[in-house]
Parts: sequence; C-alpha cells; structure tokens
Amino acid sequence: DKVAIVTGAGSQIGFGKGIAMTLAREGCDIIIGDIDLKGAEQTAAEVKALGRKAIALKADVTSSAEVSEMVKAALAQFGRIDILVNNAGVGTPPKPFVESTEAEWALGININLTGVMTCTRAVLPHMISRKSGKIVNMASIAGLGGTPTGTIYGAAKAGVVNFTAGLALEVAELGINVNCIAPGLGATSFHPASGFPPEYIENVKKMASEGKTTTPEDIGNAVAFLVSDVSIRIVGQCLRGIRYSITRTVLLH
Repeated sequence: DKVAIVTGAGSQIGFGKGIAMTLAREGCDIIIGDIDLKGAEQTAAEVKALGRKAIALKADVTSSAEVSEMVKAALAQFGRIDILVNNAGVGTPPKPFVESTEAEWALGININLTGVMTCTRAVLPHMISRKSGKIVNMASIAGLGGTPTGTIYGAAKAGVVNFTAGLALEVAELGINVNCIAPGLGATSFHPASGFPPEYIENVKKMASEGKTTTPEDIGNAVAFLVSDVSIRIVGQCLRGIRYSITRTVLLH
C-alpha cells in the first residue's frame, strides 16, 4: 500500500478527484488537501467507500504554513508519504494580456506555479530521507507553447514544466521520480464554475459529447502509471495531451 497526497482534489468538477479515486482503486491511501474543506471531505468519503483510508485537510497551496500542517498531519496519520500529486490550480478566463491586471497575474502564478513549489518543498525532505518518492505535477498543454488570450495561465504552466525537469535531475539519484502531465482540453472545462465565456463552454460541451475531451479518469490513469513501480526509469518527463491536445485557442478563434 502507498500513501498519496493529492492537492486540489476537493473540487467535484476537476481532475483532482479523478486522480484521487484512481489512486485509491490502485491501492493507495489518500490525503486530500484543498482550500475547500467541505469538498475535500466529500472526496475523502468516496475514497473510503472504496475501502481505502483517507483524510481531508484544509490546505491553501499558496500558504507555507497550511501546507506544512498538511504534511505534518499526513505523517502523523500514515507515517510516510510515497506520492505527491501537485494538482491544485486555477484557470484564468481568456482575455488579451493588455487587459489583465496585476492581481490576475499574481493569482495565476501563485496558485499554479508557486503552489507546486510550496508543496514540493514541504514533502521533499521526507522523501529524501527515505530515498524514495514519486512527484507528479499538473502542467497544461497551454504551457508548451504560446496561447493567445491565455498568457498568464500559459506562463505559469510553462514554469511547472521547467521546474519539473530541473528538479527531476536533482533528485533522480536519490530514488525520487519527478514528472508532469500537460492535459489538453478537459471535459470539466464546460462547467459554469470554470469562469469561461458561454461560447467557449458551448463548444466544449459539443466536443465532450463527441468524446473529444480529456476526462478525470484519463488523467487519473496517467498519474497511476507515473507513480507505479513500472515507471521507475521515467524521470523529468511531460506526458502531453493525454487524449486530446487541442487548446482553448482552437475553440475561441
């Protein structure tokens, strides 16, 4: 049995819950860290229904103090952390960069990039001491190339890709695998809570009905592969697109 932290798995519309449920089915006990404690508790209850142990913890990934408490609680409950999935993130509604604000930049960078660093820094010393661990960071296809009207989000996710590659080289010889996933268009993006404009949501709904979007289960399966024993030689890699690598640019122009 392995113990996994999955951040951002409290949302009932994102990839995080799919990751948590897939890992639970693969035999992992799960720590759900999310700013939305009620949502985290709901996911934890569903994990427990699969026969696995789970705890829900309030954790704002931009807060070093809250992340530190999450890690302490995980170690107190389970005694170890085998897997960290840095999934917590926030989308930025598409708009020209010139119309964006400093607050929008700070939000996108702090959650999508700095949050990955904060959680990794909190867990990594434990993994180094055990000479074992798997870290999977959630990037985006938007971080692999320029995305008009998505500059802030793309910049943050590009940082995740590069952070993954650099850290992987640092810790590979210590028995720790670090990789990332860059999903394409997600089926979750058509939810009204996503903040995207109605025309975008309608386009995504149409593509989802045709089976042309990436599902939480797709991402969960990709994560399960990267944290499995068969991926021990895979380090510093970015799985691109998963099912479909179409970007929102295609939908809006």
